[in-house]
Amino acid sequence: MTPNSPSASAPSRRSFLASTAVAAAAVAGGMPLLAACGGSAESGEGATSGKSAKKLLPTFAARSIVTPDIASKNGSCVGFTGKVELDKLATSVPKKLGTGAQVKIMAPFWGPPPKSDCEYYTALSKASGVQVNWQNQDGNTYGEKIGAVLASSSLPDVMIVPGWELSGKIPSALVAKMADLGPYLAGDKVKKYPNLAAVPQDAWRRGIFGGKLRGIPYPYSYLPNIAPFYRKDLFGKKGWEPPKSAQEFLDLAKEMTSNKAGIYGCDDMKWSSFNIFGSLGGSEKALGWKLDGDKLVKRLETDEYLEALEWTRKLYAAGVVHPEAKAQTGDGALRFTSGKVMMYNADITAWYGKSAEMQGSKAFPDFEMAAMDIFGADGGDPTLYAGTPANVWAFLRKNASKEIVENALAAANYAAAPVGTKEHMLAYYGEEGTHFTITDGVPKKTEKGNAQALNTWQMLSGPAPFFAYPDLPDITRAMVEWQQRMGVFVTKTPFYGMTIVEPSRYANLEDKFEQLEDDYVRGNKKLSDVQQAISSWKSGGGDKLRDWYKKLLDENGSAS
Repeated sequence: MTPNSPSASAPSRRSFLASTAVAAAAVAGGMPLLAACGGSAESGEGATSGKSAKKLLPTFAARSIVTPDIASKNGSCVGFTGKVELDKLATSVPKKLGTGAQVKIMAPFWGPPPKSDCEYYTALSKASGVQVNWQNQDGNTYGEKIGAVLASSSLPDVMIVPGWELSGKIPSALVAKMADLGPYLAGDKVKKYPNLAAVPQDAWRRGIFGGKLRGIPYPYSYLPNIAPFYRKDLFGKKGWEPPKSAQEFLDLAKEMTSNKAGIYGCDDMKWSSFNIFGSLGGSEKALGWKLDGDKLVKRLETDEYLEALEWTRKLYAAGVVHPEAKAQTGDGALRFTSGKVMMYNADITAWYGKSAEMQGSKAFPDFEMAAMDIFGADGGDPTLYAGTPANVWAFLRKNASKEIVENALAAANYAAAPVGTKEHMLAYYGEEGTHFTITDGVPKKTEKGNAQALNTWQMLSGPAPFFAYPDLPDITRAMVEWQQRMGVFVTKTPFYGMTIVEPSRYANLEDKFEQLEDDYVRGNKKLSDVQQAISSWKSGGGDKLRDWYKKLLDENGSAS
């Protein structure tokens, strides 16, 4: 699956863990999971864009071997609603590109890792022609492991690195120790690997580190991934309509709330508030800047940022937010599915995950959830900002032999196979009978499938962003169409799609803001505390960082 984020703009570690947990539960219950939806060589600081980046990028060549049921529009994922017919799956890798060489790959893994000779790994090594030796590491402490390995003299052939681990000295170490893939992939060279050639160029641009193409990306949709959900079944019974402004939301939440019954209008809505009030995203630092005339402005300095926090604070002050959310305990999704809150926000993939989970519910046999369209605070059109088109990469060690590089690329090409192909089915589900069974066109993972067919191959690379849930085709369509409607309002900021490594002296400037935001909206901090933190950010390096970004923008040009 594609890692997604509960932040306002980009996939993060926290959401990836949440999404994989939901996914594991869904698949274990019989529900299918087919969703996905630069600088100096010395320091790694800076970025590469514009004409310089174009010279480094692989030539894009779309593949037409499988046609999605719902085409991408306004930046949305593509959608697949049809049943899976194994005998009609297309072939995207007709000839093995691997030569049988062994490639050692280090990757994060959440949960007990499968054995290196398990059936899933064996099947994919055989099919791809690449003998992959997976060196799985605990995903919860993966950043520490990356740092230790990069500091050593012994590196695996390939390292999977998620964007949320790009802190401290890791970016500069990647630039120093990871290979330039340009000689193998730039321009038409990528056509040797057709599935990689079909990866969107925006995603490839994110693989430029230190002025070279070093990372093989897993592509994401850049559209906002946080959706405000509501209990459509209960709305219908009560005659409620989804709100269309910030004030309507508050008024409706008050009407819904009954302390005596333990029912509340909403859960914590901070993530959605940033979208409703048109605030820039905050999970990726470079996406938190925009141009106001000729001046770069940080999200922390904008009225929209403070207005979003103030509105969220009003929800808490009005008593319409569930007490567990205020205490930051419990599970907001569970409060939503159990009818304790009528509205909550989550990654868009929760639309499928929770709907599948609630099938056959005795408490709510008519359970139905939906995502309300994001509205502007005043009831007008929203102002939304693009997130990142990729945030997980596979890096190859510098000085790896040509055979190792070409076999690693062959493995990534296999992993990037489009939905509806034999290769994609094997990478995501494993082997029929061993890792999954299929009933009425809907695959269901076995116990062995849930233990083995996870995380690893699916992080090497992937196809263009997609949703594919054959058991709930109506929800698949609704998810894509929601993205299509929201995509109309999305703006790309100046540093969209660039991988920017900030100077390490500024690395911790924003660390305290997320906790401060949470404290402020819950009434534990005052507005003056937030304003003082913003002032300290500016004087403590924020203004100098602004100058650094402005110089970067002047030299490279805007990506928007």
